[in-house]
Order: sequence, then C-alpha cells, then structure tokens
Amino acid sequence: MPADLDEKTTRYGEMLADALAAAEVSVPEGTPLHGMALECEEMAASYLEDGRHFRENDDPVNALASYSYGYGWLDCGIRMGLFAIPDDTELFTTE
Repeated sequence: MPADLDEKTTRYGEMLADALAAAEVSVPEGTPLHGMALECEEMAASYLEDGRHFRENDDPVNALASYSYGYGWLDCGIRMGLFAIPDDTELFTTE
C-alpha cells in the first residue's frame, strides 16, 4: 500500500517544527562552528517556511521535499555536535 502523501507531509512538517524547537546550539559563540550551527538552523527554518508555503498553495510534493531537506540540515548538525538535544527525544539519529 503506498504512503499517504497528505499524512506524510503533515507528519514531516510537524517533525521539523518539533526538531527546530528541541535543538539548541551547543558550540561556543564567536567560533566558526557556532556560525555553522546558526547556518544549519537558518536553513532548517527556511525550509520549514518553504514547506508551509508549498502546503498553503496545494503543492504537497514540494512541501514534503522542503521539510525533508530542512530536517536533513538539522540532523547533520546534531551528528556533527553543533546542537544539543534532549536525551529523551526520538527526533534524530544520534548513533
């Protein structure tokens, strides 16, 4: 049975919003890594907004792609140690 595009798009949009709220920059200000963390966070937030725009304009395929890209930026930043996340979250791949 194929995935339900509307359900999946909604779920990924919510996951990205939750992930942005949960992730906190963990590297010291004034360092190149802090700048990288801010860039990752900005990209993720931009993709979230893009996805919402596409969603509002009845374009779920591009909305899902935007949410996925945004999530990828955050997930990569977490794996690189740029962000701290709560221990009890299942929003990210940490191992």
